[in-house]
Amino acid sequence: MSTVVEVVIPHSPIFRLREKSLVRGIALSLAAFIASLLLAGFPHIENLHGSSWQVLALLAGAWGMAETGRCMRKKWSMYSAGVLILLYSDLVILMLIVFLVAYR
Repeated sequence: MSTVVEVVIPHSPIFRLREKSLVRGIALSLAAFIASLLLAGFPHIENLHGSSWQVLALLAGAWGMAETGRCMRKKWSMYSAGVLILLYSDLVILMLIVFLVAYR
């Protein structure tokens, strides 16, 4: 007699969009920044240019900042301070992407 045993692999909270995830927020922001740099032609500084596709990177960076902001708790703690520092870094990333979009 054989029994079938199902193995349930828990999904990472990164892929569950309804749950809060700091990793997802930071990964989105960093990926948007790297994509914006590559779309601007970063490795070759003399050929730096703007691209209309960078608007998508800007939207992904804003989504990453919103995901990071969702992780902020109502009661202040050291965790909240860390999330606030990550929000400031997301803001810097967004401003760099805006600069690269405006640089034509």
